[in-house]
Amino acid sequence: MANIDQLTSSQIAAGVAAGDFSATEVCHAALDAVTQRDRDVDAFLEITYDMALDRAHDLDRARAAGEVLGPLAGVPVAFKDNMNLEGSHTTCASRMLEGFDSPYTATCVRRMLDAGALPIGKTNMDEFAFGSSTETSHFQKTRNPWDTRRVPGGSSGGSAAAVAAGEVTLALGSDTGGSIRQPASFCGVVGMKPTYGAVSRYGVVAFGSSLDQVGPFGRCVEDVARAMNALVGPGRDPLDSTSQDVPVDFLEHLDDPVEGRTVGVVSSLLEAEGLSHEVREACGAARRALEDAGATVVDVELPHIDAAINAYYVIGPCEAFSNLARFDGVRYGYMEQGCGTLARQTSLSRAHGFGAEAKRRQLLGAYLLSSGVYDRYYMGALSARTLIGRDYAEAFSKVDCLLMPVAPRTAWFSGEMGDATQMYLSDMFTISSNIAGNGSVSVPMGLGHDSGMPVSVQLQTPAFRDRTLLTFARALERAVGAGTVAPGFAGRGGSLA
Repeated sequence: MANIDQLTSSQIAAGVAAGDFSATEVCHAALDAVTQRDRDVDAFLEITYDMALDRAHDLDRARAAGEVLGPLAGVPVAFKDNMNLEGSHTTCASRMLEGFDSPYTATCVRRMLDAGALPIGKTNMDEFAFGSSTETSHFQKTRNPWDTRRVPGGSSGGSAAAVAAGEVTLALGSDTGGSIRQPASFCGVVGMKPTYGAVSRYGVVAFGSSLDQVGPFGRCVEDVARAMNALVGPGRDPLDSTSQDVPVDFLEHLDDPVEGRTVGVVSSLLEAEGLSHEVREACGAARRALEDAGATVVDVELPHIDAAINAYYVIGPCEAFSNLARFDGVRYGYMEQGCGTLARQTSLSRAHGFGAEAKRRQLLGAYLLSSGVYDRYYMGALSARTLIGRDYAEAFSKVDCLLMPVAPRTAWFSGEMGDATQMYLSDMFTISSNIAGNGSVSVPMGLGHDSGMPVSVQLQTPAFRDRTLLTFARALERAVGAGTVAPGFAGRGGSLA
């Protein structure tokens, strides 16, 4: 008797296709795991029981009729709650959208469903993706499955925690400045931010339109590669003007050797203030593992990378201010009652509908776009973005892949990071990838000696070399082992007879 958390996506899909077990049995096992485990994690805002079971029954009927099933047939998947899924709510973990019915299904969600995935539910997040700990959600705080006193990271913390707790096999998140990779690191799973434009953003509530990218979480690199095939395989999405064709099979060269390839290390990042000894050790271990696999590791420079966090906290709030201006309490969203004028209704609806961090970022964006300030800060941030992109191009002319930390430390305790500025610095190593638009992935490196919590490293490759990125990630995984379900949750519900 296996447990749902012991199976990879390929094992589940193969088992369903072969009739070893039905998609309905997998669905019941996944829903049982959620029931038994989520009370201690609070990863989910909504569990879509009926939708998941209906999808499972459809798959079983298709198999009985002799139809070919999709590559994710029967695989339990969760979606961050900024992704529309018709038949569910999309709240962005905000009072502003509490109870909002998804009017359609996002392309990324649709493609996972078309590949046969079972939609288990919508996961918690920082409100409108503003945060690094999943503590700014209006509804609940998600806990880290490895230590429920600690945060899972954010803003896609619910998705990362659901995978780490073994509630689902795959989950989707969105990454604007590290919001997939940082929670993946905190929760000990693989988290990938694909190249900007590789995955459609249609139907995903926007934070920073030039920075946002959807990507998958999984407990192993192969699961992430299989999810990427589903997300990009159908080609460019005509509903998203930034979507691009990515005509590659992410599984095809997954186990290729990295012998003879070159990895770059930015030495200055390993000397950054606030970088913990555990993270530095993990980067050293990853370097040795890649060298043992035959790769050549060299030092490279990214001269303007220190400007990335400054550029991000100008560009991001400006785009957030623009994107969230639509929430006025008139067309949709929270509406304040008993107001005598439209101006007062709009003002109070926004004041009471948004949380503190959402207000902070919108106010900052409004200021940065104001007359007399725009030229100094916003244009300066765009100039810094150009320089950072050039630095990456120069580095990638010399190396195939970059190795760097994901976050300065492992997961902190809930409530520990009271200063918003300090929390912003937790993205100091991930933001540059969003600024430049290249692909990156967080790969687990085991547990830190001091904290006993998961610690990971980050790999980055040039834009649209995401298949190469996963080849390097797989090489690291072969050396150190795949991520596992947090010990306190393994086997708690979810048995598959």
